[in-house]
Amino acid sequence: MIHELRAVWHDTRMIVLCAISGALYAAVLIPFKVVPLIPGVTELRPANAIPIVCSFLFGPAAGWGSAIGNLIGDFFGGVGPGDVFGFAANLVYGYLPYKIWALIGCGQSPVDRSPLGVAKYVMTCFCASILCADIVGWGDSLLGLRPFAVLGNLIVFNNMLASCLLAPFLLAAIYPRVRAGHLLYSDLMVLPSSPCSFARRLAGLVMLVFGGLSAWVLGNLVSAGFWVPGFLPSWASTPPYGAAVGIVVTPFLVIGLVGASWL
Repeated sequence: MIHELRAVWHDTRMIVLCAISGALYAAVLIPFKVVPLIPGVTELRPANAIPIVCSFLFGPAAGWGSAIGNLIGDFFGGVGPGDVFGFAANLVYGYLPYKIWALIGCGQSPVDRSPLGVAKYVMTCFCASILCADIVGWGDSLLGLRPFAVLGNLIVFNNMLASCLLAPFLLAAIYPRVRAGHLLYSDLMVLPSSPCSFARRLAGLVMLVFGGLSAWVLGNLVSAGFWVPGFLPSWASTPPYGAAVGIVVTPFLVIGLVGASWL
């Protein structure tokens, strides 16, 4: 993960693609700042289709573009300490789709609409969305800004809505043309070879799914007060449960991130 993200900044063409990804993301994000789902928490985000599309087109450049574009959008809605976690979460959201697809796609195009192709695409978007939600929900809970049960679920809802309803149409229109023009990231950049074997990459995907999904489920249960583990100290066992979320979610979030780094 790190070696590919770092390699982007050593290739002029990938830097340009990073700038394009960030500009597109910010350009669609900013107008919808005036359409909040929950005022002061989050807004309707059809722009969340952009990192998915750009990830399949531009590879690791889309990770940086997603993070930078989200940060630019945050300047128009109020910048705060939680934006650090938003930057990291969007980096992951833009980076993971092409890496997961490279592992499970088996040479298929992301615009393949066979039942198996659709299932793989939905799984790819869901994995990226869950880990993105975990990072933001965990970070904001630790800072006492917003409860995991609210923010984590809204992020997954927003991401999956955009990636499943908007991104497929954009990919169908753009991906074949970009591929025919030999302008995909794989045509423009020689990516560093992965230090991980196929078996380790597959184990990484299992860790990503297990860690990300566990962090999301447990974060919701603890944040909503449905489950307060008995091993927690008294100072972490009272509402709004931000510290409890941090203690319970952290190990599973780490598992998910380590798994992502093995892809």
